[in-house]
Parts: sequence; structure tokens; C-alpha cells
Amino acid sequence: MNNVIEQMLMSYDIKTTNDEVNALKEIIQELVLSGLSRGGFFNEAAFYGGTALRIFYKLDRFSEDLDFALLSPNKEFNLSKYFEFIEKEVKSYGLNLEIYAKQKHNATNISSAFLKGDTLEHILKFFPNEKNSSYSHTLKDIKIKFEIDINPPKGATYEMQYKLLPSPHQIRLYDKSSLLAGKIHAILCRNWKKRIKGRDLYDYVFFIANNVNVNIELLKNKLVESKYIDEDEPFNLDILKKLLSDKFKEINYTEAKEDVIPFIKDISSLELWNSDFFIKITEQLSSL
Repeated sequence: MNNVIEQMLMSYDIKTTNDEVNALKEIIQELVLSGLSRGGFFNEAAFYGGTALRIFYKLDRFSEDLDFALLSPNKEFNLSKYFEFIEKEVKSYGLNLEIYAKQKHNATNISSAFLKGDTLEHILKFFPNEKNSSYSHTLKDIKIKFEIDINPPKGATYEMQYKLLPSPHQIRLYDKSSLLAGKIHAILCRNWKKRIKGRDLYDYVFFIANNVNVNIELLKNKLVESKYIDEDEPFNLDILKKLLSDKFKEINYTEAKEDVIPFIKDISSLELWNSDFFIKITEQLSSL
């Protein structure tokens, strides 16, 4: 196994096959970020979402996708021009992965791509002492999606961060207040199979526990873009708390817990999840 990959794996507490798959995916995500950085991607875009929170702010759950937004709108943006940098990066560490763009069938602000490879093949590269018989033949292919908003709403604020592995590189990402704005937008607006993602709720608790102020300007612009509110209607922290309170009363918390359990190690914190818990902690929410 590559020495850098081995060094990266040392930071994980791996006990199960699920732990191995999650570590595998996360290390591939970091290789993708490194490749994008080498290609100059972060001169025109920023990293955000749950994976950004996980990698740079120590969120204690795994996250599947890589989410980005341009610094300014560009309907002509071509994500595929960065594929060669990603491919070169992952191949340099001995990984066999295919990258391809998702074809758009409708006009949308989101450009998407996927990185795909054989899960078992790569587990055996990462964990060479394992045997094929240890794994079920039903293991699905690794599939890491990355998306970029090519027409993002105004108001995001950024910071530059550095990573030393797999080799030193720099990444522009949303600061914590802007990340929280994106997370609250997801809670209010995202309908995932007609139910909320428990991962969004888990991240929301993380933000509240860390006393992060929400970027209210960015959040309003995102809600307007989603047609959740009108541009000329009042919007402030008190109104936001009421919107969240109403949302928390609608959620099926059993389904929300089921969504997040595969991505966390300690599920005991989910025992408190109910509408009253989320409404009460929202009282602590503050804005910039």
C-alpha cells in the first residue's frame, strides 16, 4: 500500500467493514480535493456542505458527496476541464477510478460528476492483509458524487484552509456561518424521498453545539432562490426560528435516525431526537 494512504488511514478507528468503506471513500474525497486544488479549481469555486464540515471542522460523521459553488455565476462553466487533474491525482496513489459527467436533461444551476470504482478492489488495496472471503460479493461500487452550483446566490463568505495530506494543498471553502446557512436551507427546503435527511439534522446539532452564527444574508438569498420565501417579505432571526420550529414539528424522527445511523459511530445522541429537542436548541441560534 502507498505510504501516504497508510499514513492517512492511521487517523481512523476501523473495526468493521462499514468503517473500512467509509474510510476508503473519505480518503478518495481528499484525493479529489487535492487534484482540484492542483488544477486551480479553488480560484473560481469554494467547497461547502457536510463533507467540508467533516474534513475541515471535525464533524463526527461520514459524508458521501462533494459540494461546491462558484464564486460568481458562470452558466458556461465546464466542470470536465478539471477531470484530468483528478484522474492524475487518484492514479498517482494507485487507485483505479473512472470519472464522468452527469448528463443534463433539463436546464439547471447544478453541474454534476461521479467518480466510480470497484469497492472490493480498493478495500484490498487499502487493507492488503484482508482476504476476499471477508467481504460480501454484494458490496456496491464506490460512487462519489460531486456537484457544483454554477449560479450561486450572493452573500457567501469564505476562508482558505490548508491540508498536508496527501500532499500540501490549499482549498477555499465556505466559512462556518455560511455552511450553517446552507444546512438550514437544506432542512427547510430539501425533500429527500419525501422525508428529511437525518444527516442534515445531525449537522445542525453540531453547529448549535459549537455556537456558530448563521449567515442570514446568504440564507435569505438561498430561500428566495428556492421560492421558499419572497424577496420582498420580512426575514430575520425570529422569523427563521419560527420557520424551523414549524418544520421540526413535521419530521418523522424515526426515519431521520435511520438515515444517519450508517454514518456515525455513537448513536446514543439520537435518543433525544424529537420536535421538542430541536425547537429548544434552536432558541440558541444566533446570526451575524
